[in-house]
Amino acid sequence: MNTYAAGETPAPASAPVHDALADQPIARVRRGDVEYVLLGTAHVSRASVDAVHALVERESFDAIAVELCEPRYQSIRDPEAFRRMDLFQVIRQGKAGLVAANLALSAFQRRLAEQFGIEPGAEMKAAIDDADARGLPVWLIDREIGTTLKRAYRSVGFLERLSIIGGLGGGLLTREEVAEDEIEKLKQGDLLGSMFSEFAQESPPLYDALIGERDRYMTARLRQYASESNVRRVLVVIGAGHLAGIEKELVAQKEIPQPLLEKLSLVPPAASWPKWLAAAAFVAIAAAIGFAFTRGARSGIEALQTWVVFSGGFAALGAIAAAAHPLSVLTAFVAAPLKPFRPGIPASAFSAGVEAWLRKPRVADFDSLRDDVAHWSGWWKNRIARTLLNFLFVTLGTMIGSYVAGFRIIKNLF
Repeated sequence: MNTYAAGETPAPASAPVHDALADQPIARVRRGDVEYVLLGTAHVSRASVDAVHALVERESFDAIAVELCEPRYQSIRDPEAFRRMDLFQVIRQGKAGLVAANLALSAFQRRLAEQFGIEPGAEMKAAIDDADARGLPVWLIDREIGTTLKRAYRSVGFLERLSIIGGLGGGLLTREEVAEDEIEKLKQGDLLGSMFSEFAQESPPLYDALIGERDRYMTARLRQYASESNVRRVLVVIGAGHLAGIEKELVAQKEIPQPLLEKLSLVPPAASWPKWLAAAAFVAIAAAIGFAFTRGARSGIEALQTWVVFSGGFAALGAIAAAAHPLSVLTAFVAAPLKPFRPGIPASAFSAGVEAWLRKPRVADFDSLRDDVAHWSGWWKNRIARTLLNFLFVTLGTMIGSYVAGFRIIKNLF
């Protein structure tokens, strides 16, 4: 088993080496009766697209595996899928943050597309098209991006979580072109890894969630597909950053695929201490307000006013920052102070729900969503993106306002 550039691969005398394969990272691994041909690609390179086409033309395969999960595969197959997004359902199910994270990643991709004139992931589409043209099955081997982000987020501490949020935010807030050194990282690696590369290199848990775990997951998926199919040769189109890891795993991995896949798909439960801390804070605030009333009605009313003004005010400021409708702002202001009486239903859900109802997304918003979020200003122009911002900013405002109000109430008592 060797790793080598395709131009060095032995080929029949009658089959000339295609120039498009020169210097492309290729590894060939045989496991049992199946040979896996791993093609490492760059997500922003036309050369990778040409390499996919050339390799499929030159060699015969029984299946083509791609570094995609089902949602990303469907987005390639059906670019209009966003048209069918139920915004109210997204808000009700608490998925606004995840959708916003996916759009932030999309913003990073669109910037690359504008800068290089090629859609990131074009080599994956090329592999799918070539498989369809030859009637070959397409194996989707990557872990769902939502699971990866959640596992990454929950595997690290508070400061590193801020790094993840910053990495996603940087993908949409900056107007600058992608730096040359970042492009080189992309050519060598993985789109997700490139967004958080600086933090990932300094955080083994984050690196493992973004890269290492996916190497193991994709290898297990390859083995699972192979065990269920009568195949002898499989082309595996993956980001170059995963090539060495998957090559190693194909040789060394011993676990039964299905249990390993289930293990790597589990989302670790959220830490319980933030909930207990928040509950304790609200109990302390409620006790402080109650204690204030023991000092007199005026003192109690002032404490209650402090709670309403600051918790509601900061939530309303979050809605204003998202350029929300005045009624959405008012909803945030009213709902935030009632947080102790409606556990599990954030003020942001009420405010965003009102925003979506008052400013219903138009067909044009769905049509332009991917392009709008490529630039930070587009998040405020597009009704879908603005509703998601409303949810996020009101959530942040409610959290800040609650602690500021509690601090002032307790401080005024002593």
